[in-house]
Amino acid sequence: MTSSSQIRQPTRRPRVGRSAFLTCTPLYWGLARSTALLDIDLVQDTPDRLTGRLLSGDLDVTSISLVEYLRHSDDLVMLPDIAVGSDGPIQSCAIVTKVPLSALDCRTVALATTSPTSAQMARLLLEQHYGVTPRYVTRPPDLEVMLDSADAAVVTGDAALAATMNRPVSPGVRAYDLGELWRRWSGLPFVLAVWAVRKETAGRQPDIVGMVHRSLLAARGLARSESRELADRAAVWEPFTAPMLQDFFTRTLAFSLGKRERLGLSEFARRSGYVTATLPS
Repeated sequence: MTSSSQIRQPTRRPRVGRSAFLTCTPLYWGLARSTALLDIDLVQDTPDRLTGRLLSGDLDVTSISLVEYLRHSDDLVMLPDIAVGSDGPIQSCAIVTKVPLSALDCRTVALATTSPTSAQMARLLLEQHYGVTPRYVTRPPDLEVMLDSADAAVVTGDAALAATMNRPVSPGVRAYDLGELWRRWSGLPFVLAVWAVRKETAGRQPDIVGMVHRSLLAARGLARSESRELADRAAVWEPFTAPMLQDFFTRTLAFSLGKRERLGLSEFARRSGYVTATLPS
């Protein structure tokens, strides 16, 4: 008979945030297809709530908008070698406008609430590159509703994918890919999101954080090797064809954080005024 003193208390699995955005689907596919889900608890929520839960300690590791990381870099550590972005068109972040970008001075631009990085990127491009100063309003991410009350809208996720993949959006309306605009302007990749952990957690549980990091890197490789099956499965539930999704997952998106991505991240931070943020070298 086993005594109660011999029963080992189970160790809590690390809680890893899961966004419903298609941009992170390949990594979650890889986690599900490997044995990683035996060792972690995936917690799905909206991107803004995932950030709040990470900062409060309710999550151990999660993807986080680059702008949110820059805002809270004193309290966070960025996982190396992995991010979400593109070196050119990203398709999932766009400015959809009724007038040319250069004509948006003093006009209304609606910013979706779901991606502060896309909103900030749009502001940088419009103000510093095109030299216009729009009037910004914040709206829920519904493109049709946003354009009812604004001259342009900054959208992410499915709304942006529909606008960039299925051009033109409607007569007189054009979609501009934020990743493509940034690449032309800076010559650098666009980093949309990074994976982060609180400094306190990284210092207290380095082995756990390391295990999650290795699982994410392995998931990235597995998703790439199974991209066709991934796209076929995702297309059942998404308003895009399997070939469109396979191209998006493998050719458009980049899940690396190499030298060029770090340069792009640093340039974005500099232009955005986050000069004291802790960044990877």
